[in-house]
Amino acid sequence: MNAAIHIRRELILKIVKAFDAGELEDELDRIAIRLRPKDGDSSRCCVYHDRAVLKYRLMALLGVSVEDERDEAKTLKEYYAELLAEMTAAKTPQELAPVNALSVCGPACSGCPSAKVISTPNCRGCFARPCVYSCPKRAIDIVDGKSRIDESKCIKCGKCIAACPYHAIVKTTVPCEEACPVDAIKKNDIGVAEIDFDRCISCGKCVIACPFGAVMERSQLIEVLETIREGHKVVAMLAPSTCDQLPGTVEQALQACVEVGFSDAMEVALGAEMTTEHETAEFIERMEKDPNTLMTTSCCPAYVNLVAKHVPELIDKVSLTPSPMVFANELVKKASPLAKTVFVGPCVAKRGEARRKNVDFVLSVEELAALFAARGVKVEECAPMKTARPANPSARNYSKSCGVTEAVLEEATAKIPGFKLKSKQVSGIDRKTCAMLKLHAAGKLPGNFIEVMACPGGCVNGPCGLKK
Repeated sequence: MNAAIHIRRELILKIVKAFDAGELEDELDRIAIRLRPKDGDSSRCCVYHDRAVLKYRLMALLGVSVEDERDEAKTLKEYYAELLAEMTAAKTPQELAPVNALSVCGPACSGCPSAKVISTPNCRGCFARPCVYSCPKRAIDIVDGKSRIDESKCIKCGKCIAACPYHAIVKTTVPCEEACPVDAIKKNDIGVAEIDFDRCISCGKCVIACPFGAVMERSQLIEVLETIREGHKVVAMLAPSTCDQLPGTVEQALQACVEVGFSDAMEVALGAEMTTEHETAEFIERMEKDPNTLMTTSCCPAYVNLVAKHVPELIDKVSLTPSPMVFANELVKKASPLAKTVFVGPCVAKRGEARRKNVDFVLSVEELAALFAARGVKVEECAPMKTARPANPSARNYSKSCGVTEAVLEEATAKIPGFKLKSKQVSGIDRKTCAMLKLHAAGKLPGNFIEVMACPGGCVNGPCGLKK
C-alpha cells in the first residue's frame, strides 16, 4: 500500500457510495473539494493543485481519457451525463470500451529529471580512484578532491557504481520509463510523461512504477453499475487471479458478487479448462507436423500485444487458442445470449482484449473489492455459492507462473503416456526477456513450449490487484 494506491481506492469507494445514494451526479464535482478543503493539508504545493489531480483521477474512473480533454471548464457532472447518453446510443458495450486503457494525468506528473549517473557528496576522493579506472569512456575526473561525471561522455553502463567502495555514485531513474519494457512512455516537450500507444502493450508496469500515481487506468465501473441498475442480467466472471486475492473460498467470492448486485457469477477457471484442452491439442498437432516446433502460450494479452508490435518474428509461434476469459464469455453467452459479461482481474491489457473479443466490461480486482466494501459485503462471511462443479485445480492455478505449463503437461500426459514437455517460462516481461524471446524466435535457444506472463510471478501480481 502507498498513498497513490490509497487515494485511488478511496475515490472508487466514494463513487460507489454516491451512486448507491442516488447522489453521484451532484456529488462528483464535490468529491475533490471534500477531500481537500481549503483549510486542510495538501499533498502538493496547494490544495488547488491536489483538487485538479483528483478531478483527473475521477475522469479516468468515468472512463474519460485525460489526453482527450478539450475544455478544462467541463465539469465531471457533464462528463457523467455524456457517458449516460453514449450508453443509451451505443448498440453494444464494446463501442464504449476504451481503445487505450491507460491515461496520464499531466498535473500529477512530477516531470522527473532524465536518467543519469551522478556522484553524490558521499564521495571520499579516495587515492585508488576505482571509478576513474573502471569508466570505459573516461567520463570521470577528480575535481577539488571529488569525482565529477561528464554527462556528454557517460553511457550509464554502471561500472563506476559497482566499483565505488563508498556507494557514492548512483544512477537516477525516471520510474515509469525504467519500468516500461518497450520504451512506450517518454516525457514530451513540456516534461510531462506521455504514452506512445503505437508502442504500448498495456502491461501496466508504469501504473505501478509511478510514485505520483500519474498513470491511470480508464475504468468501466460506472457503466457496470448503470447496467446493473437498468435491470440487465449481468454476470461477473472472476479470473483465477481475482479469487486468489480475495479472502474466503472461490465459491464465497462468487456468492459475494451476487450479494452486491450481479445476477450471477462464475469462475473463469472453467474457461481455463477449455484453454488447456484446446492448447494441448494444438501443441500436439504442431508437434506431429514438425518435431522441432515452437509454440508459446496466448493467455496473456500484454504478451500478445508485445509480439504484434515488437517481436513479429514470433507471430506464427503464438498459440491460436483463445484465453480463459474468452472461453468463459462464450459459456455465459451460450447459456444466456442477452446477458452482459464483466471480467474481473488485476490486468490492464484485458480491457483491450475484451473489446476485441466481445466481452462487455472489465473491472479490476480493486474495483470489485471497493464495491464489496461500499455495500458492506464481506466475502469470508458469505455462504458458498452452489455451483454445478468446481473448476479443475490445475485450471485455478493459471494465475501463477508455470500454471499454464503444468496444466498442459497434465493434459498431454493423460493423452500420450510418457510425454515430455521441453518448456520454458518467462515470468515478467522486461527488456531482457524481450531479447530472449527474439532469440527463441530465431531458434537460438532450446525449448518447444514457452509460457509467457507479463507480470512477475503471474497474473496474481497484476498492476490493478490487491497484492503489491
